[in-house]
Amino acid sequence: MGSLEQTVYAILISFIIGVILCPIMIPLLHKLKFGQNVRDDGPETHLQKQGTPTMGGISFLIAFVVTGVFFMKGYTDNAAILLVTLGYGVIGFLDDYIKVVKKRSLGLRAYQKLLLQLIVTGCFCWYLHAGGTGTAVYIPFTNGMLLDLGILFIPFVFIAMLGTVNGVNLTDGLDGLSSGVTLLVASFFAIVAWAAGSTVSPVCGAIIGGLLAFLIFNAYPAKVFMGDTGSLALGGFVASTAYMLQMPIFIIIVGMIYLVEVLSVMIQVTYFKKTGGKRFFKMAPIHHHFELCGWSETQVVAVFSIATAVLCLIALMGV
Repeated sequence: MGSLEQTVYAILISFIIGVILCPIMIPLLHKLKFGQNVRDDGPETHLQKQGTPTMGGISFLIAFVVTGVFFMKGYTDNAAILLVTLGYGVIGFLDDYIKVVKKRSLGLRAYQKLLLQLIVTGCFCWYLHAGGTGTAVYIPFTNGMLLDLGILFIPFVFIAMLGTVNGVNLTDGLDGLSSGVTLLVASFFAIVAWAAGSTVSPVCGAIIGGLLAFLIFNAYPAKVFMGDTGSLALGGFVASTAYMLQMPIFIIIVGMIYLVEVLSVMIQVTYFKKTGGKRFFKMAPIHHHFELCGWSETQVVAVFSIATAVLCLIALMGV
């Protein structure tokens, strides 16, 4: 089972690997000219980010996978989380590669990205069924009451997985935002997994260590961005870990920032179409709206991170 000692070791090992990899990766990404393209219609302060190396998520993804392998010990749940995280990371890498190297601004076409995400999610859904995880999920604040979704479990997996993955992706728009928020979410699942004696707690530790190392270089002013390689991988990690613990509903609480980011884009697009070009927010996703309202980038990141920390504490009360 995932002991506290194993989880701490996983955090430290992954952190050390990440701290070593990032200084190697950043000059390499510079040399390969894997630079970030910045939206012209975004906040003016973001123009200085043009050319900052992206695809840096490779560093913490490697740290996570290498460390996670050490703590699998034949536990298939850990392997499933690793494979889902890596699978979504590969999708993100393909998207980044096409955008940055092939100079095609949209990266993978929408249907291509969706199809690949459906394949990874479908494989994970099959594992949940074959592995005997069951179709029941915990309901927050009910003293461990389970809700059996039955046949609805399958569509619920797809909705929760795709929603979480793309929510994390949309959150990745400010220095240290997605990595900081997900670090807190991963810490929540690590604590719950350890308390429950689950085997997945060291795997949670592996992502925590990798993100801690990455934040040294990704915090404002960022020397490197994670790109879709990192953000899609993190989304895959959060969703798959939640399902292994039978806690996908808890994502709504601890991952509230992801949900708000997604909803802000949906509201913006719908309002824009219905009103013939008017905008509900000054800019979407919503973190850019706050910037254009006068908040500094570091202030937005701090407030979103604090909100996530409070939400994680609330979720712990509901376990």
